[in-house]
Amino acid sequence: MSFIENLKKSWQQNNSLVCVGLDPDLSRLPSHFEKTADSILAFNKEIIDATHDLVCAYKPQIAYFAAISAEKQLEQTIDYIKLNYPQIPIILDAKRGDIGSTAEMYATEAFSRYNADAVTINPYMGYDSAEPFLRYKDRGVVLLCRTSNSGAGDIQDLLVDGVPIYEHVAKLITEKWNINNNCLLVVGATWPDQMSKIRSIVGDMPFLVPGVGAQGGDVGTMVKAGQTNDGTGLIISSSRAILYAGNGVDFATAARAETISLRDTINQFRNVISPSLS
Repeated sequence: MSFIENLKKSWQQNNSLVCVGLDPDLSRLPSHFEKTADSILAFNKEIIDATHDLVCAYKPQIAYFAAISAEKQLEQTIDYIKLNYPQIPIILDAKRGDIGSTAEMYATEAFSRYNADAVTINPYMGYDSAEPFLRYKDRGVVLLCRTSNSGAGDIQDLLVDGVPIYEHVAKLITEKWNINNNCLLVVGATWPDQMSKIRSIVGDMPFLVPGVGAQGGDVGTMVKAGQTNDGTGLIISSSRAILYAGNGVDFATAARAETISLRDTINQFRNVISPSLS
């Protein structure tokens, strides 16, 4: 099953567009955890167990693991999801982007070493830097388009022939790069007008949507701007607001409650809700 097929199934089965971002920060773990790399795995397991029936995907951010030499715990986190909840796709948030030979190694890292179902990459070095990822037909390639950060417009809004660069990126990926139907775009929740424009360019291509929660993106405006006709098309990622919803021994219960709240808020604005799961 391809990543896109698995994602569509996950949207349907859990009636959810929520993606939990796994960004474990030792300094923010509940006090009963030791401040060691092994605590990351234990923390992640509890979050995953508490939310697996509420999400459409998980998104581990590689920097939070690599910064403390916890790559082993990243591998174990992904293995844990694959073993216990194989229906939930995993997006490795790595934002890779380099020349072809190096991109080959990054693709091997994401898809062979970590066995991720999809990976985020930066398209700004052009097709040869993306092609090593794109050739994995069954895996997803999530390309930066219009990101959620406040400085996104410094480059992404620059006009080329009167059109913002992010629109050129969306059109290029849709028309020339998506030959295996495995492309997705990163489109921030903080820019609903741009999201709506990108949706008009790319059709039903899925969006990975950061910027909800801690970054302040409005859920209703974003869902209306980015959803497809069937009420899907979005992987709405929340990390800190869910992971650190509680700081006691009941942190996983608090994370579950926050995930339910986000899922239900999103579902209020969707065009179509699965009747059997609503």
